[in-house]
Amino acid sequence: MLRTRLIVGAILIALTAGMLAFDLRFAPWYPFLFGVVALLGLMGGVELVSLLSATRQPSVPLTLGGISVVLAANWAGLIFGPTVSGGFVAVLFAFAGLVLVTFLVEMAAFQGPGGAVERIALTLWVVAYLGILPSFLVNLQLGRGDGLGPVVLALAIFVPKGCDIGAYFTGRLIGRHHMTRVLSPKKTWEGAIGGLIAAILVTFGLDRLGPVIPGGATGIVLFGLTVGLAGMFGDLAESMVKRDCRRKDASQFVPGFGGVLDVVDSIVFAAPISYLWLRYN
Repeated sequence: MLRTRLIVGAILIALTAGMLAFDLRFAPWYPFLFGVVALLGLMGGVELVSLLSATRQPSVPLTLGGISVVLAANWAGLIFGPTVSGGFVAVLFAFAGLVLVTFLVEMAAFQGPGGAVERIALTLWVVAYLGILPSFLVNLQLGRGDGLGPVVLALAIFVPKGCDIGAYFTGRLIGRHHMTRVLSPKKTWEGAIGGLIAAILVTFGLDRLGPVIPGGATGIVLFGLTVGLAGMFGDLAESMVKRDCRRKDASQFVPGFGGVLDVVDSIVFAAPISYLWLRYN
């Protein structure tokens, strides 16, 4: 298991680094970034829907279509919009349209009581989780015109993942005190502390590529703590979803990680926090 996680983790790091370097040649379109985010969002959407029981499952085409439309609207709004807020304005209208369409779909199929309201809510939840939250990540790259987009994007990706890795290895080595026996029995307080230290170290290293975090050393420490902590909560949130659905792994899409959701959960949760730190400095 450990060897598999290390191999797959190294591949994912290489792909992310390649994405950051490759897309610079295609600014301001960044097609590789959009493709990777869309692919992971759609795969994660399939996983989330498959976790749910048959009576609760929303329409797969509608859910995946909603994720695609929201992500595409954000990208188009940033490229063609009059201001950097164009992406979020487009996302708002796309999501509002999805709300209406989801109601219409359930109304057309309605035959009596049987979970229509729950399917509507779950459709919108999946799209918000894998469509709206990742839009904050995309906005960090497409919304900047100072050439530092790759640095802020690297911070938003590698700091929460650095926290994941630090927590995993620290917990394996010295973890003794369980942090949450219900949500994730293997997580420990020692692992959490090790993860946050790793997040701070990663933040210091990446910020040297092009100082973008306000507040000097204090700001860097606070960024590592807040973004790392948000990533940790994202990991626990995904664990809660799996346990609520009585499943150990979301899928076998990514061997050794329990699925795509296990790879992106911390990044997706940390994306809005990273945006608040880095977009307005």
